This record gives sequence, structure tokens and C-alpha cells, in this order.
Amino acid sequence: MLAFAGIGAIALGSASAFAWTAGWLGGERLTAPRVVNAMEANGPAHPGFRRNHAKGVCVAGTFRGTEQGQALSTATVFSGEPVPVLGRFSIGGPNPHGADNSARVRSMALQFGGPDASQWRMALNSFPFFAVATPQAFHQQTLAKRPDPATGKPDPAAMEGFLATHPQARKFRQWAKTAPWSDSWANTQYNSVNAFRFIDADGSERLVRWSMRPHAAVHPLDAAERERADADFLAADLQTRLAQGSVHWDMVVTLAAAGDPVNDPSRPWPGTREQVVAGTLTLVHAEPQATGECRDVNFDPLILPSGVAASDDPILAARSAAYSQSFNRRQREIALGRGDAATATEPTR
Repeated sequence: MLAFAGIGAIALGSASAFAWTAGWLGGERLTAPRVVNAMEANGPAHPGFRRNHAKGVCVAGTFRGTEQGQALSTATVFSGEPVPVLGRFSIGGPNPHGADNSARVRSMALQFGGPDASQWRMALNSFPFFAVATPQAFHQQTLAKRPDPATGKPDPAAMEGFLATHPQARKFRQWAKTAPWSDSWANTQYNSVNAFRFIDADGSERLVRWSMRPHAAVHPLDAAERERADADFLAADLQTRLAQGSVHWDMVVTLAAAGDPVNDPSRPWPGTREQVVAGTLTLVHAEPQATGECRDVNFDPLILPSGVAASDDPILAARSAAYSQSFNRRQREIALGRGDAATATEPTR
């Protein structure tokens, strides 16, 4: 039933995502299958798992909106009543057995509400901006990362050539090298990166981005601590924290001003923009993704409730299309019994 629910949710996605998948947008026919194919070619296959952010855990809790959030959007999650939340924490990368202490990116995926038109799904990341502005640039970046068969590592010249023509990607690489590493999923800030439109009761629209800002104090990991950390320390830390009580984040909505780049996720907005605390996320439970309810959910960022709409950001439509492609592939692999042999003793997703 979870698998069918996930497949059904794909049909709710924005029409723009499917137009992009079919290659109807832009001068170059870049489709979601081509993007996912490029990602798959950069490493060993892990059938039955997500093509990126493959390693993670399922979580559950509630979200309670504020009056300030309700003033911005008619979405029912801002009503002030607790809304059930199903979610997933993960690390970046396609390896479901990857080491937490080598993963630069932390991610949070959420599903607010039940299986009706008020459901809202989102996928957030620990980085403050995306590396590229277009699906074409993302595809080029993926190709530049392709391992050389002779060395097993990406060709430095290919990556340098890509960075030379994409300065925002170079800025992202600098962020990855210099920004602190958090020591927990629970004290990490997660960012929407893409812009969306909030629609209020009068029909007025505001372009926004949002972050989940943790209540837990941040403790940066230094290089020595990362070296000593266990490969699965993030899941262990989360279970320890939840055994002591719930963990919380505030949903902080940033409002765009005139002239802000609302269709380019690689360009952050100024820190002086107006911000509103639209609600609080409370998580109370975690379990392995192999048996958890999140394993068959496609956290498509274009599954949106009334009161929230997509922006014209082309990366947003491309993400939705690629998520759909990845979901369908892994469901097909599971149906054919092609789950990863390394986890044959437990269900794979």
C-alpha cells in the first residue's frame, strides 16, 4: 500500500515537472532519464535504493503552525492545530552503506498531513544554496564528476573546466570546504534553497524560501572528531536524543524583496530579508528506513497544498521529475527482486 501511495503521489506533481521530463522545456532535450542515467554512471549500482541520499532513517512527529504563518499562507499546516509528520533524515550520496563521517551534506525530507489535497512534501538540505542554476548545468556537473576508468577518480581537468564556466559552483565548493560540519541531524539547519509562492486568504502572493532552524545547540565537528566518529554515528545520536525527549526545529520563512533572484537557487538572498517563524516541527520517533514508513515515499517537492505554489525555478521542476524517475526505477527493481545483496537480510528501499 505504501508503494501504491507513493506512485499515486507522483500524479499530483506539477505539470511543469512532467513537461520538463518529456523534454518540452528549453532548447536542449535534457530529460529526467538522462539526468538519472548520468548519476547512476558515477558509481556502483545499489538496486532498490534512492539514486541520491540513499542512506537514511525514518522519523515521525508533528508540526504546529503559527498565526504569522497563517497570515502568509492558507495552507492548513499553519492552522495552529498539530499536523502529523512523516519524514526522513539522510546523508548525501548514492551509497546506502556510506560512512556518516565522510558525508558533507545532511538532508531532511518531510511529509505534512495525510493522503489528501492538503498534503505537503518537501526536501531540504544543509547547504545554504545550490551549486548550479539550471538542470543543464547540473547535468554537466554530474558528467564532470564521472570517474576515470584508469584511476577510479574524477578527472581534475574536467571538473576544473566545469568550474571555470560556473562560478557559483566554485562558491559552493568553497562552502563545502570551509563551513562547519554538524555532529547531529538534530542540530543541523535545513534549507529549501528553491523559492516557492505563499498565497494568503486575500489571494496575495509572496515569494519565499524557508529553513528548519534547530532548537538544539550546534556543535561543529573538527577534523579529528570526524576521523574518530563511527560510520553510523548520526543515527545513533538521533536515537540517543529521542530517548531523552523530542527534538525541535522552527520553520523560518524568508520573504523575497524586489530584485531578489527567485528562480536561481544558486544565489542566496541577503541576510537582511524579513523572516517569519511560521511553525515548529517536533520529532518524537525514529526507525530504520528498511522497515519504516518513509521508505516508499517519494518526497517530491512539488507535492504542494492549497496556499503554496511553485516558483519558476527550473531546478525545482527538474528535481520533481528526477525524483519521479528514481522512484519508479527503484520500485521496479524491488518488484523484480533486485534489492541490494549487501542488505539481503532486510527489506531494501
